[in-house]
Amino acid sequence: MNSKIRSLVEFIVNKKTRWATIFVWILLIGIFSFIWPQVNEEETTDNQLLPEDAMSVVANEIDNEEFSDGAGVPLLLVWHREDSLTEEDFKEIQAFYKTLEESPVDEQNFIPPFHEAPVEALKGSTSEDEKALITPVFFKEAASTDQLQTALDALEEKMKSQFGDELFGELDGSELHVRFSGPVGIQTDAVSLFSNADITLLISTVILVFALLIVLYRSPILAIVPLVAVGIAYGVISPLLGFFAQKEWIEVDGQAISIMTVLLFGAGTDYCLFLISRYRDELRKEADKYVALRRALTGTGGAIMMSSMTTVVGLLSLALAYYASYDRFAVPFSLAIFIMGIAALTLLPAILALLGRFAFIPFIPRPEEMIQELEQKKGKKIRRPKPSHRFGKKLGNLVTSKPWTIILLSLLILGSLAAFVPKMQFTYGLLNSFPEDMPSREGFTLIADHYPPGEIAPVNIIVDTEGEDVSLQEKLEAHPLVEKVEDAVEGTNKDSLKKWQVTLSIDPYATEAVNSIPELQEIAFNALEEANVTNVEENVWIGGETATLYDTEEITSRDQAVIIPVLLLVIAILLVVYLKSIVAMVYLLVTVLLSYLSALGLGWIVLHYLFGVSEIQGLIPLYAFVFLVVLGEDYNIFLVSSIWRKRKEMPLKKAIAESVGETGSVISSAGLILARTFSVLAILPLQVLVHFGTITAIGILLDTFIVRPLLVPAITTVLGRFAFWPGKMWKMHEDE
Repeated sequence: MNSKIRSLVEFIVNKKTRWATIFVWILLIGIFSFIWPQVNEEETTDNQLLPEDAMSVVANEIDNEEFSDGAGVPLLLVWHREDSLTEEDFKEIQAFYKTLEESPVDEQNFIPPFHEAPVEALKGSTSEDEKALITPVFFKEAASTDQLQTALDALEEKMKSQFGDELFGELDGSELHVRFSGPVGIQTDAVSLFSNADITLLISTVILVFALLIVLYRSPILAIVPLVAVGIAYGVISPLLGFFAQKEWIEVDGQAISIMTVLLFGAGTDYCLFLISRYRDELRKEADKYVALRRALTGTGGAIMMSSMTTVVGLLSLALAYYASYDRFAVPFSLAIFIMGIAALTLLPAILALLGRFAFIPFIPRPEEMIQELEQKKGKKIRRPKPSHRFGKKLGNLVTSKPWTIILLSLLILGSLAAFVPKMQFTYGLLNSFPEDMPSREGFTLIADHYPPGEIAPVNIIVDTEGEDVSLQEKLEAHPLVEKVEDAVEGTNKDSLKKWQVTLSIDPYATEAVNSIPELQEIAFNALEEANVTNVEENVWIGGETATLYDTEEITSRDQAVIIPVLLLVIAILLVVYLKSIVAMVYLLVTVLLSYLSALGLGWIVLHYLFGVSEIQGLIPLYAFVFLVVLGEDYNIFLVSSIWRKRKEMPLKKAIAESVGETGSVISSAGLILARTFSVLAILPLQVLVHFGTITAIGILLDTFIVRPLLVPAITTVLGRFAFWPGKMWKMHEDE
């Protein structure tokens, strides 16, 4: 690996080829952007995240084929007046439906003939407290999200012209209000949450990283250099992913693009800082900027390459997921980090070779002889830079002198935080991730507040009776959570198919309701067995929102059970290959796992006890695990590779102390930047990203300021030369 790195270094760090390297990267952006679309132009609007063979998905397909009346996809208009709906309100609603009948909006498929029925019929559909009414408008099933959004905009204009703008005003007034909810309202709201979100996130991330680099390095040019490198890499990545999505090799959604942007700028800036920090140190020893850059790139190239490959392979493990939200992350994230790793080893050195010491203005690093020459030339004293890594070296000496104290304190802090993990509560509902003032969620809340809870989302139980006499109604009604069961309906094309619509007596999105799905399934199984139906388990399907949540929990649990051990195994192999030490691999993985659990615990403390979040999104644990493990190992690799290198030249304790000092400032800076970039996700309105960004940022900070500078070097100190087993264990120095 070292010979390859040296060959690469010689090519890049050259007066002639540095321009060629930069030109090639810019040329690739021009070519790719000309022939391929940008990735955000190829976002999917498909909200189906479960596999096609999931029970609830199959049930919904059968329902549409056999039990649908062909009306289309419903938009629910949720009408509300705090002082109860009036006679005039009902007449106005009827008049509005007459308008829709005479002048339908685009993609409108069907509306109930409310305008032809007497007012009393409409009143009969109001809530028991007479404050809310639900009326549907059905749209064509083939309509795209963009077409539906255009139709809803037109619908809103029609309503405003008849009822006035206050119809869509704040719900706390006494006027008549309406909210769009149901499948169409939720679908359009979900897409609108990410409209231009990637641009907002990109701008916010760039500004934040630039500000942090200015504060940390006090050089405006140096602050721009990593952003230029990452920006050029993004210019290559975006059309490349757009091409993959255009060919339908991958699917990307707004959520994946948002997190990819954060990951790219966070991890990419880290890789840049690893090289820049070492380059600055070498410039303080070497007058020739090219020689200094060669040394810096040779010294850090292996660690950067290994760190990026660990992240790439780790993120690829998400492709093993059945749940689409996980799977959609795998290729975009892995490809982004892979290209960024190449950019850090080629483009960035070429830029640094071009700028040289000029990049560090106003605090230019020079060796002592250069400083003395300048003093003679200018005739005045030049301020010497302060000794580098002073705090880091003191910390390194403390860790190596009192390793057991450090280990026990670190374990106490991290273990105490991890103890909160069993207290965490999770939800898988999409609406729970929406902002509370999102129209579809407000409409949903109105339904929940004014109608029996189970009517929000009935459970559909479909069975194939195979011509046998099967009755489920009484058996289902006997279940303690069932409020009522509608009479069975026969299939349109296959009369052996029957559907029972079940209304639960509790919130159908509650954990207790979700856990009742296998109980309802068992009731259906038993009924079929009593009727002597064969292949019982293949003849029962349960659909509806509650069943979808049940399938989501089951499938994501399966994904976690598969991906977590695979990811750990892959990273373990990579660590052993790079470090040639099984012992080091074990304690590096264990420390990162402990950091992950403590991040979950502290994240729950912050979100639940400080911000009042009752449940976090159930997807978060696996998201956070993958990111924290692969990113945490990046820092461990950078530190431990320094210890391994220095151990060949000095006693182990000194090597550890020197490495903590040498890597301390750059890893702390990188950790701060990476944590802050992930925290930018909190500006987005989707709660799943707020929760993910918060927990990941906390985990990175714990890893940066406890695990990497304290726990890992302390464990290495205690293990001594056994930390290198079974690789070459150098003879212990006399003073060790």
